[in-house]
Amino acid sequence: MRRLLFAAALMMPTAAFAAGTTDTSPPKPTETTKVCKDGKIWDKKTKSCVNAKESRLDDDTRYSAVRELAYAGKYDDALTVLAAMSDQNESRVLTYYGFTHRKAGRVELGMQYYQAALKSNPDNLLARSYMGQGLVAAGDVKGASVQLAEIEARGGKWDWPGLALRQAIQSGKTYSY
Repeated sequence: MRRLLFAAALMMPTAAFAAGTTDTSPPKPTETTKVCKDGKIWDKKTKSCVNAKESRLDDDTRYSAVRELAYAGKYDDALTVLAAMSDQNESRVLTYYGFTHRKAGRVELGMQYYQAALKSNPDNLLARSYMGQGLVAAGDVKGASVQLAEIEARGGKWDWPGLALRQAIQSGKTYSY
């Protein structure tokens, strides 16, 4: 019965943020991944690819682009966009750096970014979830369980970070978004 409730909870939309958005599903490809190259972002106003540092772009637009690029496996492009963020020490930016580096195979560097994100904001449940998923991928289920306990203690048991990490611990499969 417990597993059935857990599976049902995973399918329900939550208030949690998968990679910093309110969307818990994988990002849909846009012109940013279909057309743009070299870390550029599709600008709907000009209908063209623009430099991520373009002043009229806000960080939320950049975050969406990073999420989409990382999911598409375009890690270097995602890092280019991350470098354009206005506050390089903001916990969400550090989380994105951690995620992107980890998914690109630079696991230790990714973990360092997650630790920096958590130092900046210990309540960053997404950083804890992604760090835990990295630990699962590395075979450190005990370390992942520590992060899950922290997520649950901070009220995230039924939000995306807690549910995703719990599922990763149980299945060995991690998320790419």
